[in-house]
Amino acid sequence: MRLVFMGSPEFSVPALHALREAGHEIVAVYTQPPRPAGRGKALRRQPVHEAAEEMGIEVRTPARLRNNPEAQAEFAALKADVAVVAAYGLILPPEILDAPRLGCLNIHASLLPRWRGASPIQSAILAGDSESGVCIMQMDEGLDTGAVLMRGTTPITADDTSATLHDRLAQMGAALIVRTLSQHPLPVAVPQPEAGMTYAPRLTREAGQIDWQASAEEIDCQIRAFTPWPGSFTRYGGQTLRIGNVLPLPAQDVGDAEPGTVLDDRLTVATGRGAVRITRLQQPGRAMMEAGDFLRGRPLGKGSRFD
Repeated sequence: MRLVFMGSPEFSVPALHALREAGHEIVAVYTQPPRPAGRGKALRRQPVHEAAEEMGIEVRTPARLRNNPEAQAEFAALKADVAVVAAYGLILPPEILDAPRLGCLNIHASLLPRWRGASPIQSAILAGDSESGVCIMQMDEGLDTGAVLMRGTTPITADDTSATLHDRLAQMGAALIVRTLSQHPLPVAVPQPEAGMTYAPRLTREAGQIDWQASAEEIDCQIRAFTPWPGSFTRYGGQTLRIGNVLPLPAQDVGDAEPGTVLDDRLTVATGRGAVRITRLQQPGRAMMEAGDFLRGRPLGKGSRFD
């Protein structure tokens, strides 16, 4: 099949490889332009850009497609059968959505209509969902509102972070889009129900601050959801400490200890319901370390309080 691929981050790369290996003719790859990154603010290309160039596929990096007649005409001139979209990051106007013969198919990392929006992987873990998955969706002008052609599911385990779930869903999405395009005609697109619709907002660094009034389970979910980004943090003694992992102790009796209070010499901390034991944390300018190593250099005794 003659197709255009549209994606930017690491999540998109397995699908690009899988489509190429399945024998599809990828006539162009669209990705976001290089962005300043790192301390030196040097321009850094998107992971999909790097992968496509290694394959010898033409790469296009328009800053926008909406209100851009020249870019729209160039896209239509490719005469693609279908466009595959995976975390591209730009809004597709009707002129793009309607140009390929079979339209634009999106690889979306949630079980639609749950978690439409920018952070479906993190939001699923944060909410304590028992499962996640991938939907292959026929794109329309709405925000992840299109009909679904195919879906796959995976459990969310107690050890999953957004990093581990991301990698699993990226591979699942790659396999699902290949299966979808192997069917002739394509699978029937089933409209999404409105019942059960939730929205996954764009994340900010500030969202990572731990609210010790929350329950042990909620704090555990937050830390796993925000690993690796934006990370979860608390404050102690004027410093910001990044919390990498906790063991939730939902049944622990914390007595009259205020949430955020250290209960023992093992970094067990009272929460709004139950307690958590911090097992990995990071000081400013230092690497993430095990709690035992941290405590040898900076004891935090019973009664210490995190903000």
